[in-house]
Amino acid sequence: MAELHFLYGTMNCGKSTLALQIHHNAVAAGKHCLLFTRHDRGGGTIASRIGLAQPAIVVTDALDLREHVGAVVAAGAAVDVLICDEAQFYSPRQIDQLGCVADDLDIEVHAFGLLTDFTTSLFPGSKRLLELADRRQELQVEARCWCGERGVLNARTVDGAIQREGAQVLVGDVGPGEVAYEVLCRAHHREGTTRHVADRRPDRSRAPR
Repeated sequence: MAELHFLYGTMNCGKSTLALQIHHNAVAAGKHCLLFTRHDRGGGTIASRIGLAQPAIVVTDALDLREHVGAVVAAGAAVDVLICDEAQFYSPRQIDQLGCVADDLDIEVHAFGLLTDFTTSLFPGSKRLLELADRRQELQVEARCWCGERGVLNARTVDGAIQREGAQVLVGDVGPGEVAYEVLCRAHHREGTTRHVADRRPDRSRAPR
């Protein structure tokens, strides 16, 4: 019986890289994969920050994943594995559809995503995956806060200042720029001390005040 797997972690923990590695291994084993993504920095691709990329189907609000995959199978194409990146952006209804793909079509599903947004709230798609997935796995490659501690929360910044309010989905990237994202330890997320703020401190204190 096929299963729905949810693999999650913070930004910079290698989710997209692992998704592409699973794709590579599946293809090498003679399996047929469909790749999906949403709001990826590469557009219609699954793209990792180390330079790997594969074309992927873009998930829109209107896409019924069970119907789409069923139509591919009905047309005579073999599908053994679904790889779904940026799954935190899928709707709860689409997560239900991934469960139907596993249960009804006996196709293995690997979904990758963040757990929480910049306000530390669960993404709706991730919440539904936690509720439905047969297997849930936190990725073991740990991103680090600027202070060196384990990064556990994703922060949105504008010109280096942490943001506490705004739309849940606002596409940006880790790095400099007006809108950016950064992984912080819980203490520095709570304090609002981003790398930019820390760099402006004379003592660059590692601990929150």
